[in-house]
Amino acid sequence: MFSGSIPALITPFRGGKVDESAFRRLIDWQIESGSSALVPCGTTGEASTISNAEHHRVVEICVEQAAGRVPVIAGCGSNDTQNALLHMQFSKKAGAAAALCVAPYYNRPSQRGLIAHFSHLASNCDLPIVLYNVPARTVTDIAPETVCELAQKFPDRIVAIKDASEDLSRVADHRMGIGHSFCQLSGNDELALPFNAAGGAGCISVTANVAPKLCAEFQKACAGNDLVRARELNDRLYPLHYAMFEDASPAPVKYALSRVHDWLTDEVRLPLCSASAEARAAVDAALEHAGIR
Repeated sequence: MFSGSIPALITPFRGGKVDESAFRRLIDWQIESGSSALVPCGTTGEASTISNAEHHRVVEICVEQAAGRVPVIAGCGSNDTQNALLHMQFSKKAGAAAALCVAPYYNRPSQRGLIAHFSHLASNCDLPIVLYNVPARTVTDIAPETVCELAQKFPDRIVAIKDASEDLSRVADHRMGIGHSFCQLSGNDELALPFNAAGGAGCISVTANVAPKLCAEFQKACAGNDLVRARELNDRLYPLHYAMFEDASPAPVKYALSRVHDWLTDEVRLPLCSASAEARAAVDAALEHAGIR
Protein backbone atom coordinates (compact mmCIF):
# COMPACT_ATOMS: atom_id res chain seq x y z
CA MET A 1 0.00 0.00 0.00
CA PHE A 2 2.50 2.66 1.20
CA SER A 3 6.18 2.41 2.03
CA GLY A 4 9.43 4.31 2.35
CA SER A 5 9.99 7.88 3.49
CA ILE A 6 6.76 9.86 3.68
CA PRO A 7 7.09 13.43 4.94
CA ALA A 8 4.38 14.86 7.17
CA LEU A 9 4.59 18.17 5.35
CA ILE A 10 4.72 21.55 7.01
CA THR A 11 2.25 24.17 5.84
CA PRO A 12 4.36 27.20 4.86
CA PHE A 13 3.06 30.57 6.06
CA ARG A 14 4.05 34.06 5.01
CA GLY A 15 2.40 37.12 6.51
CA GLY A 16 -0.22 35.00 8.25
CA LYS A 17 -1.40 33.26 5.09
CA VAL A 18 -0.63 29.92 3.47
CA ASP A 19 2.32 30.44 1.12
CA GLU A 20 1.06 28.47 -1.86
CA SER A 21 4.11 29.11 -4.02
CA ALA A 22 6.51 27.89 -1.35
CA PHE A 23 4.33 24.86 -0.71
CA ARG A 24 4.47 23.87 -4.37
CA ARG A 25 8.28 24.23 -4.37
CA LEU A 26 8.48 22.13 -1.22
CA ILE A 27 6.40 19.38 -2.84
CA ASP A 28 8.60 19.31 -5.93
CA TRP A 29 11.76 19.17 -3.82
CA GLN A 30 10.36 16.32 -1.75
CA ILE A 31 9.45 14.23 -4.79
CA GLU A 32 12.75 14.95 -6.54
CA SER A 33 14.59 13.90 -3.36
CA GLY A 34 12.95 10.46 -3.25
CA SER A 35 9.98 10.83 -0.90
CA SER A 36 7.54 8.03 -1.71
CA ALA A 37 4.28 9.74 -0.68
CA LEU A 38 3.19 13.04 0.88
CA VAL A 39 1.04 13.88 3.91
CA PRO A 40 -0.46 17.38 3.97
CA CYS A 41 -2.52 18.70 6.90
CA GLY A 42 -1.18 16.43 9.61
CA THR A 43 0.11 17.55 12.99
CA THR A 44 3.28 18.94 11.41
CA GLY A 45 1.08 20.77 8.91
CA GLU A 46 -0.58 22.67 11.78
CA ALA A 47 -3.99 21.26 10.90
CA SER A 48 -5.29 22.35 14.30
CA THR A 49 -4.83 26.05 13.48
CA ILE A 50 -5.86 26.24 9.83
CA SER A 51 -9.45 26.79 8.79
CA ASN A 52 -11.41 24.15 6.89
CA ALA A 53 -11.13 26.29 3.76
CA GLU A 54 -7.34 26.47 4.16
CA HIS A 55 -7.17 22.78 5.00
CA HIS A 56 -8.97 21.82 1.80
CA ARG A 57 -6.90 24.21 -0.28
CA VAL A 58 -3.65 22.73 1.06
CA VAL A 59 -4.84 19.21 0.18
CA GLU A 60 -5.92 20.42 -3.26
CA ILE A 61 -2.54 22.06 -3.93
CA CYS A 62 -0.67 18.97 -2.79
CA VAL A 63 -2.61 16.67 -5.12
CA GLU A 64 -2.28 19.14 -8.01
CA GLN A 65 1.46 19.60 -7.58
CA ALA A 66 2.21 15.93 -6.97
CA ALA A 67 0.39 15.28 -10.25
CA GLY A 68 0.35 11.53 -9.78
CA ARG A 69 4.11 11.26 -9.22
CA VAL A 70 3.57 10.01 -5.67
CA PRO A 71 0.37 9.31 -3.70
CA VAL A 72 -1.05 11.90 -1.33
CA ILE A 73 -2.29 10.77 2.09
CA ALA A 74 -4.45 13.69 3.16
CA GLY A 75 -4.71 14.55 6.82
CA CYS A 76 -8.40 14.22 7.65
CA GLY A 77 -8.47 13.75 11.41
CA SER A 78 -10.73 15.60 13.80
CA ASN A 79 -12.23 15.15 17.24
CA ASP A 80 -15.57 15.74 15.48
CA THR A 81 -16.55 12.66 13.46
CA GLN A 82 -18.64 14.65 11.00
CA ASN A 83 -15.83 17.11 10.34
CA ALA A 84 -13.41 14.23 9.75
CA LEU A 85 -15.89 12.81 7.25
CA LEU A 86 -16.14 16.23 5.55
CA HIS A 87 -12.35 16.27 5.15
CA MET A 88 -12.40 12.73 3.76
CA GLN A 89 -15.12 13.48 1.24
CA PHE A 90 -13.28 16.57 0.01
CA SER A 91 -9.95 14.72 -0.17
CA LYS A 92 -11.56 11.91 -2.14
CA LYS A 93 -12.89 14.39 -4.71
CA ALA A 94 -9.52 16.17 -4.84
CA GLY A 95 -7.76 12.94 -5.79
CA ALA A 96 -6.01 11.90 -2.60
CA ALA A 97 -4.98 8.24 -2.35
CA ALA A 98 -5.91 7.86 1.32
CA ALA A 99 -6.91 9.72 4.47
CA LEU A 100 -4.75 9.95 7.58
CA CYS A 101 -7.21 9.90 10.48
CA VAL A 102 -5.91 10.58 13.95
CA ALA A 103 -7.69 9.27 17.03
CA PRO A 104 -10.15 11.93 18.23
CA TYR A 105 -8.40 14.19 20.70
CA TYR A 106 -9.58 16.11 23.78
CA ASN A 107 -12.92 14.28 24.14
CA ARG A 108 -11.10 11.00 24.99
CA PRO A 109 -13.44 8.37 23.50
CA SER A 110 -13.42 4.81 24.81
CA GLN A 111 -12.28 1.92 22.63
CA ARG A 112 -15.96 1.39 21.80
CA GLY A 113 -16.16 5.04 20.78
CA LEU A 114 -13.05 4.69 18.61
CA ILE A 115 -14.56 1.70 16.83
CA ALA A 116 -17.79 3.64 16.25
CA HIS A 117 -15.88 6.71 15.01
CA PHE A 118 -13.68 4.89 12.50
CA SER A 119 -16.52 2.59 11.46
CA HIS A 120 -18.66 5.62 10.63
CA LEU A 121 -15.87 7.09 8.50
CA ALA A 122 -15.20 3.81 6.71
CA SER A 123 -18.90 3.23 6.07
CA ASN A 124 -19.60 6.66 4.65
CA CYS A 125 -16.59 7.34 2.40
CA ASP A 126 -14.64 4.88 0.27
CA LEU A 127 -11.32 6.69 0.63
CA PRO A 128 -8.84 4.25 2.26
CA ILE A 129 -7.98 5.14 5.85
CA VAL A 130 -4.58 5.21 7.52
CA LEU A 131 -5.20 5.14 11.25
CA TYR A 132 -3.01 7.52 13.25
CA ASN A 133 -2.25 6.60 16.84
CA VAL A 134 -0.34 9.24 18.80
CA PRO A 135 -1.41 9.00 22.46
CA ALA A 136 1.08 11.65 23.60
CA ARG A 137 -0.98 14.24 21.70
CA THR A 138 -4.50 12.84 21.73
CA VAL A 139 -4.55 11.32 25.25
CA THR A 140 -6.38 8.45 23.52
CA ASP A 141 -4.67 5.19 22.63
CA ILE A 142 -5.98 3.03 19.80
CA ALA A 143 -5.37 -0.35 21.43
CA PRO A 144 -3.96 -3.16 19.26
CA GLU A 145 -7.18 -5.11 19.69
CA THR A 146 -9.13 -2.13 18.35
CA VAL A 147 -6.80 -1.75 15.36
CA CYS A 148 -7.21 -5.45 14.58
CA GLU A 149 -11.00 -5.32 14.91
CA LEU A 150 -11.26 -2.31 12.60
CA ALA A 151 -8.90 -3.76 9.98
CA GLN A 152 -10.77 -7.06 9.98
CA LYS A 153 -14.14 -5.31 9.80
CA PHE A 154 -13.10 -3.01 6.93
CA PRO A 155 -10.23 -4.77 5.10
CA ASP A 156 -10.59 -2.62 1.98
CA ARG A 157 -11.06 0.68 3.81
CA ILE A 158 -8.80 0.60 6.88
CA VAL A 159 -5.54 -0.32 5.23
CA ALA A 160 -2.67 1.04 7.31
CA ILE A 161 -1.56 2.66 10.55
CA LYS A 162 0.82 5.45 11.44
CA ASP A 163 1.95 4.24 14.84
CA ALA A 164 3.44 6.87 17.14
CA SER A 165 2.64 4.95 20.32
CA GLU A 166 6.40 4.39 20.90
CA ASP A 167 5.56 0.75 21.70
CA LEU A 168 7.53 -1.37 19.26
CA SER A 169 5.78 -4.56 20.37
CA ARG A 170 2.67 -3.32 18.57
CA VAL A 171 4.18 -4.04 15.18
CA ALA A 172 4.08 -7.76 16.04
CA ASP A 173 0.68 -7.37 17.74
CA HIS A 174 -0.79 -6.00 14.51
CA ARG A 175 0.96 -8.58 12.33
CA MET A 176 -0.35 -11.43 14.47
CA GLY A 177 -3.87 -9.99 14.70
CA ILE A 178 -4.36 -8.76 11.14
CA GLY A 179 -1.73 -10.27 8.89
CA HIS A 180 1.46 -9.26 7.17
CA SER A 181 -0.31 -7.35 4.39
CA PHE A 182 -1.54 -4.64 6.77
CA CYS A 183 0.68 -1.60 6.19
CA GLN A 184 2.46 -0.31 9.28
CA LEU A 185 4.28 3.02 9.20
CA SER A 186 6.31 4.43 12.06
CA GLY A 187 5.24 7.78 13.42
CA ASN A 188 8.53 8.27 15.26
CA ASP A 189 11.66 8.97 13.22
CA GLU A 190 14.01 7.89 16.00
CA LEU A 191 12.32 4.46 16.17
CA ALA A 192 12.09 3.85 12.42
CA LEU A 193 15.04 1.44 12.33
CA PRO A 194 13.73 -1.06 14.92
CA PHE A 195 10.16 -0.48 13.71
CA ASN A 196 11.13 -1.55 10.19
CA ALA A 197 13.09 -4.51 11.54
CA ALA A 198 9.94 -5.67 13.34
CA GLY A 199 7.89 -5.57 10.14
CA GLY A 200 7.17 -1.92 9.37
CA ALA A 201 7.10 -0.61 5.82
CA GLY A 202 8.36 2.94 6.33
CA CYS A 203 7.85 6.16 8.25
CA ILE A 204 5.55 9.17 8.11
CA SER A 205 8.35 11.51 9.02
CA VAL A 206 8.93 14.96 10.45
CA THR A 207 12.67 14.88 9.71
CA ALA A 208 12.02 14.13 6.03
CA ASN A 209 10.79 17.70 5.63
CA VAL A 210 14.35 18.95 5.93
CA ALA A 211 16.37 15.84 5.00
CA PRO A 212 14.25 14.11 2.36
CA LYS A 213 17.10 12.52 0.43
CA LEU A 214 18.80 11.06 3.50
CA CYS A 215 15.48 9.77 4.87
CA ALA A 216 14.62 8.18 1.51
CA GLU A 217 18.06 6.53 1.34
CA PHE A 218 17.63 5.27 4.89
CA GLN A 219 14.27 3.70 4.11
CA LYS A 220 15.67 2.18 0.91
CA ALA A 221 18.49 0.59 2.91
CA CYS A 222 15.98 -0.83 5.41
CA ALA A 223 13.82 -2.26 2.62
CA GLY A 224 16.91 -3.85 1.06
CA ASN A 225 18.00 -5.38 4.36
CA ASP A 226 21.24 -3.37 4.17
CA LEU A 227 21.62 -2.97 7.92
CA VAL A 228 25.11 -1.50 7.74
CA ARG A 229 23.98 1.32 5.46
CA ALA A 230 20.76 1.84 7.42
CA ARG A 231 22.72 2.22 10.67
CA GLU A 232 25.15 4.64 9.05
CA LEU A 233 22.32 6.85 7.81
CA ASN A 234 20.43 6.52 11.09
CA ASP A 235 23.50 7.76 12.95
CA ARG A 236 23.68 10.82 10.70
CA LEU A 237 19.99 11.59 11.15
CA TYR A 238 19.55 10.67 14.80
CA PRO A 239 20.36 14.08 16.39
CA LEU A 240 18.08 15.75 13.85
CA HIS A 241 15.17 13.49 14.85
CA TYR A 242 15.38 14.80 18.40
CA ALA A 243 16.15 18.40 17.42
CA MET A 244 12.80 18.51 15.61
CA PHE A 245 11.13 18.34 19.03
CA GLU A 246 13.39 20.62 21.08
CA ASP A 247 10.45 23.02 21.07
CA ALA A 248 6.76 22.67 20.20
CA SER A 249 6.50 21.10 16.75
CA PRO A 250 6.63 22.23 13.98
CA ALA A 251 8.58 25.32 15.11
CA PRO A 252 11.99 23.56 15.00
CA VAL A 253 11.43 21.94 11.59
CA LYS A 254 10.22 25.25 10.15
CA TYR A 255 13.35 26.91 11.51
CA ALA A 256 15.46 24.11 10.00
CA LEU A 257 13.82 24.56 6.61
CA SER A 258 14.38 28.32 6.75
CA ARG A 259 18.08 27.56 7.20
CA VAL A 260 18.12 25.25 4.17
CA HIS A 261 15.85 27.22 1.78
CA ASP A 262 15.56 31.00 1.63
CA TRP A 263 12.07 30.68 0.13
CA LEU A 264 10.68 29.21 3.36
CA THR A 265 10.02 31.10 6.60
CA ASP A 266 9.92 29.79 10.15
CA GLU A 267 6.48 31.32 10.69
CA VAL A 268 4.02 29.34 12.83
CA ARG A 269 0.55 30.18 14.11
CA LEU A 270 -0.45 30.94 17.66
CA PRO A 271 -0.58 29.37 20.15
CA LEU A 272 2.74 28.10 18.78
CA CYS A 273 5.75 30.41 18.82
CA SER A 274 8.93 30.40 16.77
CA ALA A 275 11.65 28.06 18.00
CA SER A 276 13.56 29.11 21.10
CA ALA A 277 17.25 30.00 21.01
CA GLU A 278 18.05 26.64 22.60
CA ALA A 279 16.02 24.76 20.00
CA ARG A 280 17.66 26.71 17.17
CA ALA A 281 21.10 25.84 18.48
CA ALA A 282 20.13 22.15 18.64
CA VAL A 283 18.77 22.27 15.09
CA ASP A 284 21.88 24.00 13.75
CA ALA A 285 24.15 21.42 15.39
CA ALA A 286 22.02 18.53 14.08
CA LEU A 287 21.98 19.95 10.54
CA GLU A 288 25.76 20.18 10.64
CA HIS A 289 26.06 16.63 12.01
CA ALA A 290 23.86 15.32 9.20
CA GLY A 291 25.92 17.19 6.62
CA ILE A 292 22.95 19.23 5.43
CA ARG A 293 24.51 22.65 6.09
